[in-house]
Amino acid sequence: QVQLVESGGGLVQPGGSLKLSCAASGSTFSDYVMGWYRQAPGKQRDLVAIISSSGTTNYVESVKGRFTISRDNAKKTVYLQMNSLKPEDTAVYYCNAASPRYVFWGQGTQVTVSS
Repeated sequence: QVQLVESGGGLVQPGGSLKLSCAASGSTFSDYVMGWYRQAPGKQRDLVAIISSSGTTNYVESVKGRFTISRDNAKKTVYLQMNSLKPEDTAVYYCNAASPRYVFWGQGTQVTVSS
């Protein structure tokens, strides 16, 4: 079992930056592929970025060059650095931990990009 708690969301102006954190507790953090997803009002939850246990990353095209996912296995924490934020990045951002057998989700953190 893995418990995930996101933090770092908030209100930011277009062009600004935020850094999200997801702290994990419970099982072996380093065994899991970690991901960030987001869900805008009235839309489905979509993948933003993932990072493997060895640090290989992948991003959705719309955030490439602006967002950076990273992980600290010793601290059991995954991060999402978000730069050059746009209004269309507004959503609830969810942390995800996945293994071949299990998937866990955090409760989400709201990110609002608005002037």
